[in-house]
Amino acid sequence: MIKSAGGVARRSILKALSVGAASLVIPVGSARPDTAPSNSKGTMMSDVHYLTQQVGDVEVFYREAGPADGPVILLLHGFPTSSHMFRDLIPELSDRYRVIAPDLPGFGQTIAPPRGQFEYSFENLAKVIGGFVDAIGLKRYALYIFDYGAPTGLRLAMAHPERATAIVTQNGNAYVEGLSQEWGPWQAYWREPTPEHREATRGSLSDAAIRFQYQHGAPADLVAPDGYLLDTFYMHRPESQEIQLDLILSYRTNVALYPDFQAYFRKHRPPVLAAWGKNDPFFIPAGAEAYRRDNPDAEIHLLDTGHFALETHHAEIAALIRDFLGRKLPA
Repeated sequence: MIKSAGGVARRSILKALSVGAASLVIPVGSARPDTAPSNSKGTMMSDVHYLTQQVGDVEVFYREAGPADGPVILLLHGFPTSSHMFRDLIPELSDRYRVIAPDLPGFGQTIAPPRGQFEYSFENLAKVIGGFVDAIGLKRYALYIFDYGAPTGLRLAMAHPERATAIVTQNGNAYVEGLSQEWGPWQAYWREPTPEHREATRGSLSDAAIRFQYQHGAPADLVAPDGYLLDTFYMHRPESQEIQLDLILSYRTNVALYPDFQAYFRKHRPPVLAAWGKNDPFFIPAGAEAYRRDNPDAEIHLLDTGHFALETHHAEIAALIRDFLGRKLPA
């Protein structure tokens, strides 16, 4: 296997992924303990397991919790984070649902080949996650899509509409109405992919920009620093910035697919729940409301927080998901 910076980082920060608890790392295929501690509400939950699955040249790191025979929720993170963003949501759902959260190639603890040996594009992100889904034997699942996870997950849904039981979109955009004016430098790069325009988007990768994504529009003093500090650490690994700049350019393919995503909504009418941070400076509320245009039954909830809504509203979002899936996917 080709060794990347992610392999080095994994050894140094796996403990950080389970601060405050004795983390159990179990290889794929190993038996799982039967213990099931209670969460704060007194409901039973399973331990979170930290696993890997080989998909071609990519070693996908993922978190999994919940009953093996429970309905599956596939959680897909966004830029510039990882499955770590779901650390508070997973325990809220894992008493009833089998919850699976992979790290996309180029993010978190997933190990992928370096640039030049692997094309960092959204088409390839979707191919890897599609291969991951097949490798672990998922046949049906609800999708939780956020930011970059939206075009990744919607590619999966279009390819296999029979598998997607529902879509929960948390600031996961599929409409041009949802793009704010903050996208100007990226859109210039899409139109003219010159070295100058590429460099102009690098500011999105700075420590300050990452922190801004977490804090802007969120309730004061409720955003823990753990998330943005971990993402900042990842961004400083070798090749990380160039990989992210490649994906920024590739994002134009997602916008080009918006009409196809919308046609999928109209044709297949998957149950859609939008739980949207209404103060998001990048994906504005119009993007949430637009889902009703192609799926009139979509349920829209605008939350008084920012882009990373789970940092402050994970309990509220979990309650919305449990109610929504309980009605739309009865046992």
